Amino acid sequence: MTGVGWFMAIILGGIAGWIAEQIMKSDMGLIMNIILGIVGALVMNAILGMLGVIPPGGWIWQCIVAIAGACLLIFLWRMISGRRTAA
Repeated sequence: MTGVGWFMAIILGGIAGWIAEQIMKSDMGLIMNIILGIVGALVMNAILGMLGVIPPGGWIWQCIVAIAGACLLIFLWRMISGRRTAA
């Protein structure tokens, strides 16, 4: 997460992971939400970087990028594992 410290990265990761969990209707838990949010932000920033798109700095934009990345990771996990929902 560009431009934020480690502490804020953990907080933003947790928020982004929780929002992605709600959007994708999955049940991951707090620690997995934080991991999904941080890894999702890293993955989505890498994808955007390869496409030549640089999102504006700031924690709001990084949170949006992290949410999109976390949703992408949940989607990919479901494709690989074959699960639709976590009911």
